[in-house]
Amino acid sequence: MFGLFEGAVSKDVVSRAWRKVKVDWDAWSTRDLAGEDVVRLILDGTVIKTRLDRKATNISVLAAIGVRRDGQKVLISIRNMGGESTAAWCQFLTDLDARGLKRPEFVIVDGAPGLEAALVALWGEELPIQRCTVHKHRNLLGHAPKRLHDELSEDYRDMIYADTAAEIEKRRKAFLRKWKLKCRAVADSLEEAGDRLFTFTRLDPSQWKSARTTNAIERLNEEFRRRIKTQTVLPCAETVPMLLWALLASGQIQMRKVDGWETLAQPLGPMALDLAA
Repeated sequence: MFGLFEGAVSKDVVSRAWRKVKVDWDAWSTRDLAGEDVVRLILDGTVIKTRLDRKATNISVLAAIGVRRDGQKVLISIRNMGGESTAAWCQFLTDLDARGLKRPEFVIVDGAPGLEAALVALWGEELPIQRCTVHKHRNLLGHAPKRLHDELSEDYRDMIYADTAAEIEKRRKAFLRKWKLKCRAVADSLEEAGDRLFTFTRLDPSQWKSARTTNAIERLNEEFRRRIKTQTVLPCAETVPMLLWALLASGQIQMRKVDGWETLAQPLGPMALDLAA
């Protein structure tokens, strides 16, 4: 860890500081969550590039950010689980449940089938789940030839960022009619997402921007990369989530309130969209 400080302090000082961080990390990662007034949960797996044993390595970590009733985002958990399988997500979520985290009112996910299956197993089919619209956009582009990417992106954004649920529904149907003829795989992929791509429309429109994506976790990764030099050698994969937590705990990375937090107390409405194409 001496490399993180660029030689500004002695290795002995760094060693003592790191031992203290490890003690605090162990306490934080096993803390009681029953007192967390979390109404929204953002879940995503993210790949963090670092160096282990002097080799460039991608470390896959699972992360949960909670949104408290006052709109403040807070890191609930971050762990190296070795991937994003259903088993990994089940273990991750079971740990949160065992530590007392209450069932959230709304969950935003990256669209990984393993995660959605784990959520349903823990909290039931009625849990409002929102698939990240940014992840789905990337997925749609993967089904289309490059020459159609600009056109596809314009149509998708026109649909997702429409001002009302009624307009979203109208543009979704138009999107499917067009792309079933132009590139069937794109239309099939959009249909596969089902109503979970549009769960955000059950919220007050002031919340739509913050409720459509898992970008809060993506931004954590970006902030981590800004502060940790890629040439820094870390001792093991488990150090990655601990170091990211330490950057948050020390205030070097800060999270702000979500957009539309003033209306978080409003109950979710029914799904207003008729998803029949």
